[in-house]
Amino acid sequence: MPSGRVKWFDAEKGFGFVSRDDGGKDVFVHRDALPEGVEELAKGQKVEYSIIDTRRGVQAMGVHLVATPQAGPAAAVAEKPKRSPEELNSLLQDMIGVLEQQVMPPLSRGKRPDRKTGAKIAEMLRAVADDLG
Repeated sequence: MPSGRVKWFDAEKGFGFVSRDDGGKDVFVHRDALPEGVEELAKGQKVEYSIIDTRRGVQAMGVHLVATPQAGPAAAVAEKPKRSPEELNSLLQDMIGVLEQQVMPPLSRGKRPDRKTGAKIAEMLRAVADDLG
């Protein structure tokens, strides 16, 4: 999984850029790719993410917070606590329904779900996997 540090993030506009650790081009990150409960990223914060290619360039999806920057308390970003087993059970039941409705029908016809649906499903699966781990 690629990683990098937040170059900048504008909370009002809801996007920013991450400098890649591998030295590649900066990666666009939108607030929709942030973990649930996280509204913004702080400059210098270490993150991991998946990459998708768009018409405008590479974009981060499924951002995971690795570490907060070493700045003051205002720059710290708290991760959401893990869900209870009861919440996870309910979430997994809902997720199974989503998979049955949005992923399995195209697969049964020999096709993959569209990119947008696939990316959202993958992000959802990663978030649940993080809670289970």
